[in-house]
Amino acid sequence: MNWNYVFVQVTNGAVIGIIYALIAVGVTLIFSILKIVNFAHGDLYMLGGYCAYYIITLLSVPPLAAMFLSMAALFVVAIVLERLLLTPLYSDATERKDEYGMIVTFGLAFFLRNSAVILFGPFPLKPPSFIPGVQRVGNLIVTNDRLFAGGVGIVLILSLLYFLQRTIWGQALDAVSQSRESAAIVGINARRFNSLAFGIGAALAAGAGALIAPIFSLAPDMGVLPNIHAYVIVILGGMGSVFGSIIAGILLGESENLFTAFFPDPTRALAYTNAFGLLVLMIVLTFRPQGLFGRRHLRME
Repeated sequence: MNWNYVFVQVTNGAVIGIIYALIAVGVTLIFSILKIVNFAHGDLYMLGGYCAYYIITLLSVPPLAAMFLSMAALFVVAIVLERLLLTPLYSDATERKDEYGMIVTFGLAFFLRNSAVILFGPFPLKPPSFIPGVQRVGNLIVTNDRLFAGGVGIVLILSLLYFLQRTIWGQALDAVSQSRESAAIVGINARRFNSLAFGIGAALAAGAGALIAPIFSLAPDMGVLPNIHAYVIVILGGMGSVFGSIIAGILLGESENLFTAFFPDPTRALAYTNAFGLLVLMIVLTFRPQGLFGRRHLRME
């Protein structure tokens, strides 16, 4: 066995898994607080990549700074979208809140995707590298952009965990996710934290989009597959578990990459990659229906 090849595939799988996790923790956070599945999350990921690209090209901002500016921009945009489109979720006049959330975010996904085609064009764009070049160790070759994306992704995930566990705002988010009524009793404004959760989720997706763009490319439909992967990861890790989404994202990234690398027929491996991810999901749910770290969550009533 060529161990250099194995190590390259493990490294690539870890990077993709970290990007998956960044997207999925945003979906998880929004689900935990708002109790809806955000079908537009992949398109916010796409917008984050484009936003970083145009900040770099039009304003001559360094790529890392552009990534953070893109995250800040999508944070604001997401809060505006949440206030404009999701306010009926918090009204007693809306009876079927789950269905309303699904329909609105599904429609928002189509709107953002088609708007991107009009604004940015249908052809792929590629921003400059964060750190040009590659790293060589013997026969092992890994691009700097992949290593950079993995490292920054880990920093963003750890920052989120610190925010959720060590700050009063993060503890308030956790309180709202467990019981909106109990949170209101102690003076927590749940509607304010709905906006915060939606904004943080979008910012993380934007960061993932900006990190992945130099590795692959930008396209209006680039968020479709990551969106599907995010839902698989959220279920695999356990609905509502941020830590579970992180572990499941890395697990799925590694599993898919190693499957593609070692599948006997290389010409068909990529076509079966998504099916392999679903196979992993079915195996885990067979033995643990609530996911790896699932906990019970209530509908928004």
